Amino acid sequence: MKKTIFLLIGTSLLLFFITIWLTIGESPRYRPANATSRTGLQKPEVKLITMIQNNYTAANTLFCRDVQDRFLSVSLRKRLYLSSCCNAVNNFIVSQNNTLLGSNITYEVETRKNILIAEDIYRMFPKTQPFAGIPFKRCAVVGNGGMLTNSSCGEEIDQSDFVFRCNLPPIWGNVTADVGNKTNLVTVNPSIIALKYGKLNEMKTAFLKNLSSYGYSFLLLPAFSYSSNTAISFEVHRVLKKYQAKQRAIFFHPNYLRSLAQFWRGRGVRAYRLSTGFMITSAAIELCEDVKLYGFWPFSKNLDGKPISHHYYDNQLPKPGFHAMPKEFYQVLQLHYKGVLKLQVGECEKR
Repeated sequence: MKKTIFLLIGTSLLLFFITIWLTIGESPRYRPANATSRTGLQKPEVKLITMIQNNYTAANTLFCRDVQDRFLSVSLRKRLYLSSCCNAVNNFIVSQNNTLLGSNITYEVETRKNILIAEDIYRMFPKTQPFAGIPFKRCAVVGNGGMLTNSSCGEEIDQSDFVFRCNLPPIWGNVTADVGNKTNLVTVNPSIIALKYGKLNEMKTAFLKNLSSYGYSFLLLPAFSYSSNTAISFEVHRVLKKYQAKQRAIFFHPNYLRSLAQFWRGRGVRAYRLSTGFMITSAAIELCEDVKLYGFWPFSKNLDGKPISHHYYDNQLPKPGFHAMPKEFYQVLQLHYKGVLKLQVGECEKR
């Protein structure tokens, strides 16, 4: 009887996702430049349906396995999901206990390049993973999707024990009611520092002023993903320390990101690079007992078919073909079904 119930629920979930995809359509913002229309290659939504059909048997197996998994504690099962490949508890952040003085770090993407960890660089790293209290009880991973506009999710987000955010989004003014303002960790794309703050050569004051909204948070930078990221990431660390800012700069470990990309590539997420939001979501699964996602929606329309902006604060579109957002979203739905995380796609309940 239980097996039948799980199969029915699984089928409903897949049909629901197909319906959303066909009704709303994959946003053009994520289609590569060579994506074709009805008269050419398969449309992205048709490819997705094919992928779902091909994985139907495997999905049913997972549903049955979930019954057996009830013998494990829920929190343990969630953390074990990714720990076997990536071990975020020990490897998420570059630290002195996972990176030796005098060793070489190979860049995540530019694998033919490496950097010597001299003493001045080594001193930038925390001695151990910097997150006290792991596993956190309740975590919010806040994406920047336009779905957050008028969501009234701010209060719920701020009640979480640990809040992850991506790429220095605005969390002040009128948007607070929808996105909250509590921040424990926020990622920083070095391109933001370069374009918005002039690589901190002349705009340190503006940078530090804007950071004040994030309180005592960690700024997580991909210093070792590309060699071009290193100098800017180190400068952020230096400026925060020099001006005794509340925030603290830390760096993704490239080995962790490579293992993570390989893990998800084996599950169909093949892209030039994982999105920052998906990286953080994956880490949160290991670092938290309960994970809830907000602002994750890779479509240009909401559930009612109404157009929405790409971000809740602007409509700047991503580079086509760089990320595989819809495929990531498919995985998020799977994780939601299995109880690994919860996905918020509409308005939050007012308390």
